[in-house]
Amino acid sequence: MKPNSPDPTHETRERILEAAVSVFASKGYHDTKVDDIVSESNTSKGSFYFYFPSKQDIFLALVDSFADLLEKQLNNRLSSETSGMARVDLALRVCLETFGQYRGLAKIALVQATGLGLAFEEKRRAVNDRFIAIIKSNLDEAVADGSIPPLDTEIAACAWMGALNEIVLRWVYTGQPDPVRTLPALQKLLLQSVGVSLKTKPTTNGDGI
Repeated sequence: MKPNSPDPTHETRERILEAAVSVFASKGYHDTKVDDIVSESNTSKGSFYFYFPSKQDIFLALVDSFADLLEKQLNNRLSSETSGMARVDLALRVCLETFGQYRGLAKIALVQATGLGLAFEEKRRAVNDRFIAIIKSNLDEAVADGSIPPLDTEIAACAWMGALNEIVLRWVYTGQPDPVRTLPALQKLLLQSVGVSLKTKPTTNGDGI
């Protein structure tokens, strides 16, 4: 293999993961068979089991993939903001943009992982906790720089995550309200919940959805 040529091993794994997103999103976890993913990815059962010991393992890998993707998007976009409240506002925008762009992964990570058993629930809660911590950290910065009044940022972060989850669940199931429609109302609601006046709502360097 030439030094600069693509890694076929990596490409095969990614192809299997992409196929799994499509199949899980359309059929659901229980109705998906390994054969469905193998057929969709145009690979083989041997290739599938080389990377993923079971259907559960690839499902959990997709939940991790979504969490990693969302965290990467947040870190990349938030690095340009210095104001704590502007970072919180932008984080909300980035989350909704990412949910909209990766609807299949969002459905797997936030919807289908619920009620599938202990391993799935632990994974789903770990993802939630990961993003609650990010929200809390940015709320802490906003309190520290005086952008918002002192408050229990852990409780606020949990409430924000709950609101995001409910909006995304409804959108995944019904297609409505879509992220473009959701953002202004959700921004208003959540920012007011932490004491931000609409007249002083922070502006960010991020582009709109």
